[in-house]
Amino acid sequence: MLKKTVLCVSVLALAGIGVALAQQPPAGIKRTPLQTIAFPEGYNTVTGLAELAPGTKAGRHTHPGVETGYVLEGELVLSIDGQPDKTLKAGESYQIPAGAVHDAAVHGDKPMKVLGVYIVDKTKPLASPAPAK
Repeated sequence: MLKKTVLCVSVLALAGIGVALAQQPPAGIKRTPLQTIAFPEGYNTVTGLAELAPGTKAGRHTHPGVETGYVLEGELVLSIDGQPDKTLKAGESYQIPAGAVHDAAVHGDKPMKVLGVYIVDKTKPLASPAPAK
């Protein structure tokens, strides 16, 4: 019974994440979900890759939990409302507070790739669009 419950929760979590990640991203963005863990209690820990082509922005959005990430390739400008923009290069990491409106844009003429980890409320979508500034 426990295995069945864990399998069902995992399938539902992956389906929800797949929908969130598969929603028509702007041109030039590729999102690849890698894994989801139903932990800690009431949350999902989601790991995924985001690849952005030069000149691309992720679009302003929020997450129902914290995001942390690591820049694998290229450079990005991370904009978090209420904070100064940060330019991050390959090998650098970042953190975004729960619910913070943020955006990421490729900096320079090379593509950018990040590994993101999200610890989010499992009853809510992984990401929600935020109004334009």
